[in-house]
Order: sequence, then C-alpha cells, then structure tokens
Amino acid sequence: MTAAPPTGARSYARRCAQALNAFHSIPYFTADLGDALAEFGVTDPSSVQLASRAAPLGPVGAPLMTAVFNAFAPGFLAERVPALWGMVSPERVLAAREKAAGAALERLLGADALHSDAMVEAADLAMAAASGLSFPGRPLYAANAALPRPGVPHIALWHAATMLREHRGDGHITVLGHFELTGVEALVLDCASERGMAKELVMPQRGWTEDEWSAAQARLLARGLMGGEGALTARGTALRHEIERETDRLDRAPYASLGAADTEKLAKYVHRLVNSAAGSGAFIPQLRGYFAPDTETWNKR
Repeated sequence: MTAAPPTGARSYARRCAQALNAFHSIPYFTADLGDALAEFGVTDPSSVQLASRAAPLGPVGAPLMTAVFNAFAPGFLAERVPALWGMVSPERVLAAREKAAGAALERLLGADALHSDAMVEAADLAMAAASGLSFPGRPLYAANAALPRPGVPHIALWHAATMLREHRGDGHITVLGHFELTGVEALVLDCASERGMAKELVMPQRGWTEDEWSAAQARLLARGLMGGEGALTARGTALRHEIERETDRLDRAPYASLGAADTEKLAKYVHRLVNSAAGSGAFIPQLRGYFAPDTETWNKR
C-alpha cells in the first residue's frame, strides 16, 4: 500500500492548482481576447470564453459542448454554439487566444518578469507537470495536450496552466457526477459557500435563468444541503469539502510527478505572478480576492 503524501505536499498541490487556474484565467478578464474575436463577430463575453476553451476540441456542437462544459446551461449553449463556428474557425480562435494571452501577460507583468530565468524555469516545471497525464475521462485536457508547446516561455506557462486547469476541471465533473450534482446545483452550492463567487456574477455568465437557479436551490433544500435562507447546512458544507477533497485526489498526478519541492516552488512563483497581474488590474474588483488572495490567506488554503 502506497503511503499518503505528507500534509505539506497535498497543501501545495492544491495551492499550485489554484495559482495556475488564476494564471490561466487572466486573458478572460482583459480586453485582448475579446478584441481579437470581435473582428469575427464574436462579441458576447460568454461566447468569447466558450470559443477559446472549446477551440482545441474542434467545431463541436452544442450537445458535446454541454457534456464537456458542465457549468453552462444547455439552453444557453444550444442558442450560441451553432452560430459560433460559422463566425470563426477553431484554428483562428487558437491563434487569437495565444496572441491575446501573450499580449495580456506582457502588459500586466512587464518585461523583466517575462524575460527572467524564473519564468523559463516556471514554464518548464508547469509543462513537466502537465505532460504525459492520462487522457480517458479528460476531454478538455487531452484536446489541449495535443496542441504544440508555445515557443515563448510566458505563453508556454499559460498553455501549461490551461492544460492543468482543464485536467482538474475534467476530474471535478466526474466527482460531481458521483455525488449526483448537476452543473447548476454545483454552482448554487459553491456560490452559497464562504469562498464562492457571487450569484450575480456566475448565473448570467454561465447562462442560467432565475427559474433554473431557483429550481436547483429547491432540489438542494430537499436534500438537506441548503437551508431556507439560502445558506449551506452543515451537510452541505461537509459535501462541498468532500467534493474538493475528491477533486484533489483525482488531480494528484501532475503534482506527484513534479515532486513536493518543485510543486511548492511553482506554486509560490505563479502566485506572485497572479498577484502582480492583479495589482496591474487583471481582475475586476469583486474577484481579486478570489483569484489573487494575499499571501497569508493563500497559505491557509
């Protein structure tokens, strides 16, 4: 029987995943990606994100996108996806997102950070963690893993962060299915938690209607996971923690292969990059603490 990793190794694996997810998210909060896709007629922010994340899969239809993007409303996808690939090809989206990620990071982080030895090392560490992972059950990870490594270190780091974000997200959907939670139910549960995003930001961005959101709340109430005032019950809080633990368990391979010391080094460096980008205005004020917590808060996670 394999011994469990030490507590510190587990802790930095999660914190590394959090930092890399935030780093991956940076272009979605800047104008660069939206401006790049606007010339093709893709102007809705949700469609910009969908196109960018789905492009590695090819011109997939709404049913497959619904299966892969669990958090988005099926009706919302059915309305947008058929027209999306008529406006812009996945190949053009891939080129646009790489260019936009590079431009956003160059502006937010500055030349010294981008051209440093630390950036080169971080890109190599992140690519090492993101490479060679299992494909079954990981469609978004597999699709991104099939793309070539960018030749510029900071864009390579962003690409690796994207691979690792999708690897964790694919596993998270598996965990939600195990606990019989739909995409909207998982969002409601998360928004009601102490560290979740605000409903006002999440619900419209993911395309859920007020009726769909309320119906999900009612189902969680019936399961004893939420109270009548919309707060999580003790059972709901315990389930949310268990979901995170299981997601961590399914996401352990990248950081186990990297090793505890390099995982900690990568986590700390990317966290500093994210906070630097946040200080330059990368995230809207309501989400700065979510994506870029101060070091003391981050160290407790």
